[in-house]
Amino acid sequence: MKIFDSHCHLDDRSFTRDFDDVLNRARSAGVTAMMIAGIGVKQARRAVALAEKYPNLYAAVGVHPHDSQVCSEADLNALVKMAGHPKVRAWGEIGLDFNRNYSPRIDQERWFLAQLERSQQLDLPVIFHERDTGGRFLELLRAHWPVGRQGVVHCFSGTTVELDQYLQLGLFIGITGIVTMQKRGKRLREMVVDIPEEHLLVETDAPYLTPAPHKNRTRRNEPAFVKEVLKTVAEMRRQSQEEMAAASWNNTCRLFGINPV
Repeated sequence: MKIFDSHCHLDDRSFTRDFDDVLNRARSAGVTAMMIAGIGVKQARRAVALAEKYPNLYAAVGVHPHDSQVCSEADLNALVKMAGHPKVRAWGEIGLDFNRNYSPRIDQERWFLAQLERSQQLDLPVIFHERDTGGRFLELLRAHWPVGRQGVVHCFSGTTVELDQYLQLGLFIGITGIVTMQKRGKRLREMVVDIPEEHLLVETDAPYLTPAPHKNRTRRNEPAFVKEVLKTVAEMRRQSQEEMAAASWNNTCRLFGINPV
């Protein structure tokens, strides 16, 4: 059984001390490929360096909505240059976050649209971040998302209406450890059965969103723990873990246009 962690942040400093151990634990759990999502120029540069060094690690480049107020054209130009690396297979994570509002909404929207344009010019799939935007994210996306483009709504935790609209746009849906959490994940567990198998991905968002039962022992999430996400999703959909692993692996490879060995 091969599992693809479709979204993690292995460039995070919390992994510096035991990086090789983290990869070894992932492999022992069957997690043999990982996508490192960029959230800024410095982080993307580290992600690309890791992807270059290690087989079956891949990178995405982008500026997270939290940092929109400090984004610049120079930053996007630097990311475009990084995107020329063969291990860079996506643009992201990008989007809107009206929950934390670490950056003003006007800045978030400006740089979200600018990055959508750059990703389209490069013909790269997009990794999306959306939180509490009250429909604004979908409004902008519908106006600027050509038919046939590829992307994934990372860490989906929206409504059934939002899910339906994402699927109508042809987007993949990324499921994190939230699905394993008794109270917080209740609605998501109900909704995951309605996601078409060909649109479903599993992810950790490591080092964040540690799934149960690991969250009772450690605060830091890591790719090995995506197996708990897979297990829960498979149980809810009444599929075997092997079937779910194969489906999410194939979906992730198709989205990012890769064929890990």
